[in-house]
Amino acid sequence: VSFRDFQFAQAMRFAITEINNRSDLLPGISLGYKLYDSCGSILHGVRGALSLANGNEEVLVSSETPCTRSAQVQAILGETSSSACVAIAPVLGPFHLPLISHFATCACLSDKVKYPSFFRTIPSDLYQSRALAQLVKHFGWTWVGAIRTNDDYGNNGMATFAETAQKLGICLEYSVSFFRADPPEKILNIIKRIRQSVSKVIVTFLTPNEVAVLITALSEHNVTGYQWVGTEAWIFDSKIMAMDKKHILDGAIGLSIPKAYVSGMEEFMMDVRSLNTSGNQLFTEFWEELFNCEFNAETYHKRCTGTEDLSQVDNSFTDMSLMPIFNNVYKGVYAVAYALHKILKCNKTCQTDVNLDPHMILQHLKNIHFQTKEGEEVYFNENGDPTAKYEIINWQPTAQGTVDFVTVGLYDASLPADRQLTLQNVSIYWAQNSKQVPISVCSSACSPGTRKVLQKGKPVCCYDCVLCAEGEISNSTSTTCVQCPPDFWSNVQRDTCVRKETEFLSYEEIMGALLTAASLFGTCMTCVVACIFFRYRKTPIVRANNSELSFLLLFSLSLCFLCSLTFIGRPSEWSCMLRHTAFGITFVLCISCVLGKTIVVLMAFRATLPGSNVMKWFGPLQQKLSVVGFTLIQVLICVLWLTISPPFPFKNVKQFTHKIIIECAMGSDIGFWAVLGYIGLLALLCFVLAFFARKLPDNLNEAKFITFSMLIFCTVWITFIPAYVSSPGKFSVAVEIFAILASSFGLLFCIFIPKCYIILLKPEKNTKKNISKDGDVTLGAILSFHSSWINTLHSYTQKPNPLQCT
Repeated sequence: VSFRDFQFAQAMRFAITEINNRSDLLPGISLGYKLYDSCGSILHGVRGALSLANGNEEVLVSSETPCTRSAQVQAILGETSSSACVAIAPVLGPFHLPLISHFATCACLSDKVKYPSFFRTIPSDLYQSRALAQLVKHFGWTWVGAIRTNDDYGNNGMATFAETAQKLGICLEYSVSFFRADPPEKILNIIKRIRQSVSKVIVTFLTPNEVAVLITALSEHNVTGYQWVGTEAWIFDSKIMAMDKKHILDGAIGLSIPKAYVSGMEEFMMDVRSLNTSGNQLFTEFWEELFNCEFNAETYHKRCTGTEDLSQVDNSFTDMSLMPIFNNVYKGVYAVAYALHKILKCNKTCQTDVNLDPHMILQHLKNIHFQTKEGEEVYFNENGDPTAKYEIINWQPTAQGTVDFVTVGLYDASLPADRQLTLQNVSIYWAQNSKQVPISVCSSACSPGTRKVLQKGKPVCCYDCVLCAEGEISNSTSTTCVQCPPDFWSNVQRDTCVRKETEFLSYEEIMGALLTAASLFGTCMTCVVACIFFRYRKTPIVRANNSELSFLLLFSLSLCFLCSLTFIGRPSEWSCMLRHTAFGITFVLCISCVLGKTIVVLMAFRATLPGSNVMKWFGPLQQKLSVVGFTLIQVLICVLWLTISPPFPFKNVKQFTHKIIIECAMGSDIGFWAVLGYIGLLALLCFVLAFFARKLPDNLNEAKFITFSMLIFCTVWITFIPAYVSSPGKFSVAVEIFAILASSFGLLFCIFIPKCYIILLKPEKNTKKNISKDGDVTLGAILSFHSSWINTLHSYTQKPNPLQCT
């Protein structure tokens, strides 16, 4: 005899009695009932449902008031288990006979195609499975075991849990199933699997019968210390609690139907004397089982008198912990009553001539919406399910050795996802009386600065922690490394992005200071040379070297030295445009002057030949115009460059990972190489001309010095190209400055320092006679450019000289 099933029957009888005593609900109509015992067998359940659907009911209780019309079943309440409902519901579907369950939670029963007439007053396991997954995730358990009943309830519930858990990053170390009738060997294998596992949390989808079998086996093998997570099927079942003698389930946490109270129900259920008056054999067995006596007892056994007092009994029948489920039975009866109330168009009376069709009951049940006397709203959704609400129950042992079912939280599926699960400010008792939440993970959480790398052949919850790559970070909330923004870089711990160091050639650093000093030194030297030349401008050596081009060359050299300063300091829009254009123009001006001096030497000696008339094509005016012309071409190139695609400041974040190079982007590479190429072309032309003039008389022949200066110039800029391309960051700017200074110093030293040496240290050689010795033709030719070159040239060519003889 199952006291639980008798309690469900008593709950149904209470609801029917209450409805029949009401005048506002089905006035003038009395509800009757038939009870079938399925004996825990699916086959018996289907047989009883078919008997009710066919109208071949066996009268179990004789009614004192005979019915005025033939009995017709309008709805069936039950079954308790999901597997029984899965078998019965398809049978009743073609008859359109509603089946309303108070405890069948399998999500599969929400399929209206397979089970069109099924309703229930308990939430679907679809919501319970999701709620369990969220609960497990809330406590950080990502590596759990799973045990389920091998039936529709366990298999479907666990499948939904596993699917939701996977989305939440929870892995099942194992998932095993069994049925209460399985051989002991299978139970032992489950015990062995639990012991071998790493996980300390076990999620269950078990019916009370399977829990009882499992608890017995665990107790025999002394398996303790695991955190159990249960469903509404057993988490608040006091019968299971009483069986757990070794407190294996202490600290268990799970979901239960919210507590309920129905006034008058407990008193009605405890009134069992009326059950004994029926004289039915079934209730006789119930009475004997309830009071542990026999009506026809032998002398050695307690005899039943029929007047036993239930207040002296303490068993599962007197336990009201399943009141929420009794309330589900109560709501199911009332749902049928309200549907009949609408069909019979009841007001003060009901129309008894209405032909009751089960199909009509089915349609009205879908749209039913009412409140119980306790204020609870009852309605079904499109799947025949009620709103899913659960309480989170924790098994907390007491000093008396019992267990209290303490509510520690709530779950409401009707709320937004982030607010469905709420835990109250109540201390939770964990397994083994631990004050800390049990840890059940395959791999510990990665520390900030690391990322997860999955272990080969294992679920996603098993991983190794690897340090993030340079430029990437991870924090406590992320599981992967993320790239730092372009202007930032990861610190050593790889948990924070720090701003990158900016780098450019500045005046404050040693290299920048040295280059600045070299530039200023070159400028000062150029100014000193210019002063010397100006002071001795009337001496033969200054006059013979074309003083106008010399001063213009010195001026351009000073600009060359100074333009290198524009390359130092933080690049800006104006400095980027100025540095390359100033460099290009000043160097062309410089090379143009050197080229003019080279041509003067060549033309001077060419003019001494008999019948030569070349000097009239390269007089002082033509020399100046050539310098201006060559320079204007470079100016035109620079203007086009600045107009089409000018240089601009640029943050180079790719060349170095840990710092930002602030440099000047060329804008147009063609413009940059055109400027350099034009300078190189003039320098090459100057070098070739000076090379041809290198064997002219020595006293005044500066072609050799120009050749050496151009050789240095070309060497510097040829080596500049690979050095510039391969130099990283600010060093490429330093290479360019060095090339500018080296070539400028080369021109200054090779062309002017020898003359300054003669002017300052060897003044005896700075005479017209000394300069004319063995080379008076040269002197005459050079001096002729100072306005009287024709007459002087004529006087000197009348004298014999080695060149004429040759």
